[in-house]
Amino acid sequence: MVTSLKGKHCLTLTEFSKEELLFIIDTAFQLKQRYLAGERVIPMLYGRHLAMIFEKPSTRTRVSFETAMKELGGSAIYLSASEIQLARGETIEDTARVLSRYVDGIMARVFEHWKVERLAQYSRVPVINGLSDLHHPCQALSDVFTVMEKKGRDIGRLKIVFVGDGGDNVLHSLMLAIGILGGKIVVSSPPGYDPHPSVVKLFNEYASGTYEMERDPYKAVENADVVYTDVWVSMGQEKEREKRVRDLQSYRVTVDLMKRAKQDAIFMHCLPAKRGEEVVDEVIDGKWSVVWDQAENRKHAQKALLALTIP
Repeated sequence: MVTSLKGKHCLTLTEFSKEELLFIIDTAFQLKQRYLAGERVIPMLYGRHLAMIFEKPSTRTRVSFETAMKELGGSAIYLSASEIQLARGETIEDTARVLSRYVDGIMARVFEHWKVERLAQYSRVPVINGLSDLHHPCQALSDVFTVMEKKGRDIGRLKIVFVGDGGDNVLHSLMLAIGILGGKIVVSSPPGYDPHPSVVKLFNEYASGTYEMERDPYKAVENADVVYTDVWVSMGQEKEREKRVRDLQSYRVTVDLMKRAKQDAIFMHCLPAKRGEEVVDEVIDGKWSVVWDQAENRKHAQKALLALTIP
């Protein structure tokens, strides 16, 4: 039985056991139900403050965290990396020491994963990874919440397939979430686009579930319950665009590909989507798509994480 998650960081999701992850997801279900029933403010974090550091711009991460904190009775402070002393050479260690004297939690959306690790090491308050080059744990929490909402709580009975760039930070966290919960994920990507070795190491260390590689996307999605993809060119990879698009062409999620999955399969994408590259309009706007519910659930999953970890 989970008693408290207060003070815990969330950098990769490996900070949480299976029981703790389920506790966060169950709390997200409850908070969403209460929100939809008309409880727009549940003051679980009354008087608490969240600092939000952004090296990378965002729509979903910024708006979902800001609204989540306000709906929990707290406040969120947007800090562009160019507007704080990090831009003038203050160390991450010193930034963590100072911010954690002012606020009750820190969320950071950064380029390099080591930066959130360093923030957590020197912070007095919980640090949440809002995205790094290797991990996107808040997205994975929302994704698992959405899968359970659409397909039931038993992740272990589902076939979940990711098609595209296996080195994607969203996939890394999805792998860990599903693995910790005891499920199985199939990754379909071309050679040279496999999951990062450090993530495979974490998976082998913390996951009770399994993952497998299948180069052929059409074989991978046979009888799939969930088909997931992400952009082929992330922020910071623009110089690789031509090569990445060429290498990943056969991994586009099309109507023909979705027809290989189960009749009631769902399509997921963390957004923003590059329509016509990793997915066609007929899929993202079609009968399979749950991407808008998935995006909505970012707020409720993060609300649960914030409510449970901020002291």
